[in-house]
Amino acid sequence: MTDIELKELVAGLAVSQAKNEEQFERTEAQMRETDAQIKRTDATLERIGITLGNVTNNIGNITEEYFFNCLFEKPVFGGVTYNKVRRNISGVGLKSEDEFDIVMYNGDSIALIECKNKAHENDLMKLITKKADNFKDVFPSFKDYKIYLGLASFSFYPELEELAKQNGVAILKQKGDLVEIEADNLKAY
Repeated sequence: MTDIELKELVAGLAVSQAKNEEQFERTEAQMRETDAQIKRTDATLERIGITLGNVTNNIGNITEEYFFNCLFEKPVFGGVTYNKVRRNISGVGLKSEDEFDIVMYNGDSIALIECKNKAHENDLMKLITKKADNFKDVFPSFKDYKIYLGLASFSFYPELEELAKQNGVAILKQKGDLVEIEADNLKAY
C-alpha cells in the first residue's frame, strides 16, 4: 500500500468516524426525546388511572347509598325486621380483615349486603365463601347470630340471579318509584 493510498484510507476512516459520531449523537438525542415522551405518557396514564379510580369509587358510593337509603327507610330483609342498619362497617379479626357495605342486625340475626353497580359471579362467590366467615371472625360477639346474605346491584344477568337463588342469597335491585323528593322550599321560576 502506497503512502497516498494509506492517507486516503486514514482520511476515509476519519470521515466515517465523524459520520458515525454524528449518527450516534442523533440516536442519543432521539433516545432522550423518547425517554421524555415515555415519562409524559406515564404521567398521563397515571392521571387517567386516578380519574378512573375516582369514577369507580363514585359509582360504588352511589350504589351503596341508594341501597342503604332503601334499607334504612324500610329495615326488612327476607321477611325479618332489623333494628339497626349500618353502612361501611370494617374491622380486623384474628384471621381476617374486611369491610361490609351494609350490615343489618337485631337480637339474633345479621344481614350482610354486598353492593355492586354491576354484579358478577365472582362478587356472589366472594360473598358466599368469605364474607360470612370474615364477619364472624371480625365481630366474634355475633358468632351465634344467624347470618343472611344479599347481593345488591343496579345490574344483574339472569344466570347470576339464578345462581344467587340456588345458594340462598337474596337479590336486591332497584324497582319502581323509590325516590324521595324534598321540595319544601320549591318556587317557580
